[in-house]
Amino acid sequence: MRLKLTIDVSDALAKQAKEAGLLDSEVISDWLREELRRRKASELKAVLDRVASVPGEPMSEEEIEAEIAAARAERRKGAARRR
Repeated sequence: MRLKLTIDVSDALAKQAKEAGLLDSEVISDWLREELRRRKASELKAVLDRVASVPGEPMSEEEIEAEIAAARAERRKGAARRR
């Protein structure tokens, strides 16, 4: 699927962008992909910063596995009740 975009910029900016080769669809697509990656990385960093700021010791791998097992068991119980 392809989508056609229209943007509203000043004539001067459009002229400069065109002269710099920035109005090419592939250039704009690359820029959009990179911006999306940058934003996802920024969001992930924010989550990691919040996790790192939680007081206490990090969970061991065994504790994490136990939490996952407990959550799955709880989900299975809920699914069984809905039947």
